Amino acid sequence: MRAPPIDIDPVEVRVVTDPACAWSWASEPKLRRLAWEFGDRLRWRWVMGGMVREVGPSQRARYARIWPNVAAESGMPFDPRLWSDGGIESSYPACQAAVAAAEQGAAAGDAYLRRLRSGLMYGRRRLDRISALLAEADALDGLGLDRERFEIDLRSDAILERFAAGLEEARRIPEQARAENATGCTGPIERVTFPSLTFVAADGARRGVYGWQPYELYVKAAAASGAGDAGPPAPDPLAVIDRFGTCATREIEEVCRLPRAEVEATLWALARDGELAVDTAMTGSLWNRV
Repeated sequence: MRAPPIDIDPVEVRVVTDPACAWSWASEPKLRRLAWEFGDRLRWRWVMGGMVREVGPSQRARYARIWPNVAAESGMPFDPRLWSDGGIESSYPACQAAVAAAEQGAAAGDAYLRRLRSGLMYGRRRLDRISALLAEADALDGLGLDRERFEIDLRSDAILERFAAGLEEARRIPEQARAENATGCTGPIERVTFPSLTFVAADGARRGVYGWQPYELYVKAAAASGAGDAGPPAPDPLAVIDRFGTCATREIEEVCRLPRAEVEATLWALARDGELAVDTAMTGSLWNRV
């Protein structure tokens, strides 16, 4: 496999998403594999698109029905009891919190967004209040996120403005997305579906991959945008966890390119030997170093 030039310009990947979007959580295995195989040749930018401003009773019932289907199709762990427990009233507060965390750099933003996703989809945590969002930041304080600064930013007008810019970006629907029927709605307002990835080449050319798509489309868009060929070789499960932190079984399976039965056998053996801790919910497990 041909390696790209060392001085290659990174391709910007703009991901329009929402912490409460089930299909975005379902797509994490593919995005983590993309991050592993292209490394620093991709520069990630998370754009909070605002999935739902107000969650009414009919939407709660709809999400309760959808989540088990997304879990079955994606292999990612979900706990749909969040919605029978009352769910969330809006995804906007979590979006604003993700924007605030990203003010402290890519690593802090990535880590905090991941906590929001897993907390909502897997942990059944109602992350739609300032107090709950600050509690998620507490867990990362000193690990790349300054909690005091985060709270100041979260309550600022500047974060509202940056989130508003994300909403506007999500509502600018490219011709390709419209042709592919890759649109959704936040209330009466049309937007691109989540997750939507736009690969921006050094010359400004843009290539989109919209919604739930095969991994090969991401690779094709990255390569066509100047990121070179995919590589390095597939890692072992521990290397994936060391790189990304807590991982779902399906994420390790995707990045390692191994059958699930083989991955599960390896992970449980590592857990038995005291190297990994496992947390299991209704539809899957998350693994981390002890």
